[in-house]
Amino acid sequence: MGDIGERDDLEQLAADIVDCRRCPRLVQWREQVARERRAAYRDEEYWGRPITGFGDPAARIMVLGLAPAAHGANRTGRVFTGDRSGDWLFRAMHTAGLANQPTSTHRDDGLVLRDAWVSAAVRCAPPQNRPSVDERDACAGFLEREFALLTRVQVVVCLGGFGFEAACRHLGVRPRPRFGHLVEVPVADGPTLLCSYHPSQQNTFTGRLTETMFDAVFERAVALADNLTTP
Repeated sequence: MGDIGERDDLEQLAADIVDCRRCPRLVQWREQVARERRAAYRDEEYWGRPITGFGDPAARIMVLGLAPAAHGANRTGRVFTGDRSGDWLFRAMHTAGLANQPTSTHRDDGLVLRDAWVSAAVRCAPPQNRPSVDERDACAGFLEREFALLTRVQVVVCLGGFGFEAACRHLGVRPRPRFGHLVEVPVADGPTLLCSYHPSQQNTFTGRLTETMFDAVFERAVALADNLTTP
């Protein structure tokens, strides 16, 4: 990822992420999806590149997901934007006062996050939504830099087991507690991890995750951030 040194900032990190071609399988897949497109989006120009995090650089709350959706962020160019999971996420964040609007359809739609940053452990859309271990590890440096630059983060909302495992690896949490909805893991000299079932259709369509359950996650995240912030 190059010798970043003292010039690293969120803008530089974003540029390095977008330029990355380290994983041949992911590069081939994301670009193939962008060329072939889904019928519903055939008239749109897909992003087809890695996805950066976005939000408030002074955020106390970070939301960490798995990876971009093939026809969501890989199409729109912004994480969780333009897919069903994002519909759930931004509605819940708006309810909690962390977003100025409850929907997000494209990256220039006016969405502004307040006190929150949204990111993913893997930056390219993977086939079957399943990155390999090597692909996961290739992105780990980006997450490390992101955590280092977001100096005010007090709470990491981990969406799904993959996001939770990525946060635990980065923060050196050992042994790793068992993942579960609303499980909290305080980290010495670090943020508190707050677990949530992922707002995937597999969970939302089956009722494993309800809007009430998801709202409770962000209500708790805000309360934790308020409690943990040093006056």
